[in-house]
Amino acid sequence: MNYKVVFSILGKAILIEAFLLIIPLFVGVIYNENNYLCFLIPMILLFIIGIPLTLLKCPDNSLYAKEGFVIVSFSWIVFSLFGALPFVISGDIPNYIDALFETISGFTTTGASILDNNGLEQMSNAVMFWRMFTHWIGGMGILVFVLAIMPTNNVGVMRVFKAESPGPSASKLVTKLRFTARILYSIYIILTLIEVVLLWAGGLSLFDSFLMAFTTAGTGGFGILGDSAVSYSSFVQVVIAIFMMLFSINFNFYYLLLIGSVSKAFAMEEVRAFLILTFTSTIIISINLFLSLKNIYTTYFDALKHSFFQVMTISSTTGLFSTNVDLWPALSMGILYFLMFIGACGGSSGGGLKVSRMIILGKSCTADFKKLLHPRSVVSSKFEGEIVSAETERNVRTYFIVWLIIVIISTLLLSLERKFNLLTNFTATLACINNIGLCVNVVGPPCNYLAYSYFSKIVLSLTMLLGRLEIFPILILFSRRTWKKY
Repeated sequence: MNYKVVFSILGKAILIEAFLLIIPLFVGVIYNENNYLCFLIPMILLFIIGIPLTLLKCPDNSLYAKEGFVIVSFSWIVFSLFGALPFVISGDIPNYIDALFETISGFTTTGASILDNNGLEQMSNAVMFWRMFTHWIGGMGILVFVLAIMPTNNVGVMRVFKAESPGPSASKLVTKLRFTARILYSIYIILTLIEVVLLWAGGLSLFDSFLMAFTTAGTGGFGILGDSAVSYSSFVQVVIAIFMMLFSINFNFYYLLLIGSVSKAFAMEEVRAFLILTFTSTIIISINLFLSLKNIYTTYFDALKHSFFQVMTISSTTGLFSTNVDLWPALSMGILYFLMFIGACGGSSGGGLKVSRMIILGKSCTADFKKLLHPRSVVSSKFEGEIVSAETERNVRTYFIVWLIIVIISTLLLSLERKFNLLTNFTATLACINNIGLCVNVVGPPCNYLAYSYFSKIVLSLTMLLGRLEIFPILILFSRRTWKKY
């Protein structure tokens, strides 16, 4: 383990968080809120810790896979630990465990909240901005932001990029990784600003437009109202749904469109599969709702709108809601559960198992079945026009097995307190590991996660981190080999 280079990059990430806290501080100044200490105190602490770390001299700049995993894991943990302080110091969330749960949920873009309607109404504008801003920061990735704005001559930073990027693989768009990070964030910012303008035109205030754009861009799910998006107009709901879809598509798709490779963009197998899956689910659910719940959805357009919104909020792992899905028929709920497992595309701001990973897993199983029928035949799987290596297939299978084990363990740990039934605990775990936030039964649209004990909140917080960082960067921290020097 090259400790000096790890601490040096970690120090840069810490300083980034200190500077990011300046933005909500200015929001408080604009709205004449006397809560500047809740941002100044963590800023000072971050500067005290971050500056000495960045000044460390690193004679050996070697950076390997385990350093990349450790840097990513510690950056997210540190961001969460200090990011919770504004909530506690301001008194909006006085208990640190609750504040930490809310912060981790924000940075991991899960959207699981312990705040009820009263808590949201009493929260100051500056703290509310920070709460929603955590979604936007975590959506593209903390370290991707560091790589985009801070120069580094370390040739191993690609390992950091891969460790944080969602999906079974991470690829550079251009030769230099720093420019790749800048391209990703440029696309991210432009789409966010477009949504802000549309929401503003739809009747939201400029402040609320930014907040809802933050939660949509990060595919997070925090709302500024107690009923999430139920109270918004149809126009605003449709805009949010469309942008949830846009932010859950692999960003390579937009890059290919920008450079004029339209045919290559629409030839992306993962994007096509995602769009077919979501649009087909929307049509089936809308018909099911219109036929089964005519007393609630009086027109087909109303059923179509809500089905599209809920399909996109689940597929993108955002977690907003436009209606109470607990009232939906079994077929519609079954489709949402299925989409909850899959999630968004790799290389997007969405969570879940990822469409690309499920495609590779399906093709790998099909290839194995063909080999059983024809043992001497040479069968290979292809994804995006290229043969999938045996290593990639093995990694995908390993990830799925470990993911399933974590879901089982987390569900059983939640069940220790006997407060909720097994289905509620299972869906809460599924919502947290896939970074969706929204689930059913007690922990669902009408409620939140406040009723869970502190132990359960810690379990769910760890589950959210495991899901956002794709499990292995966190698990590797518990291995003795990780901490051995070369």
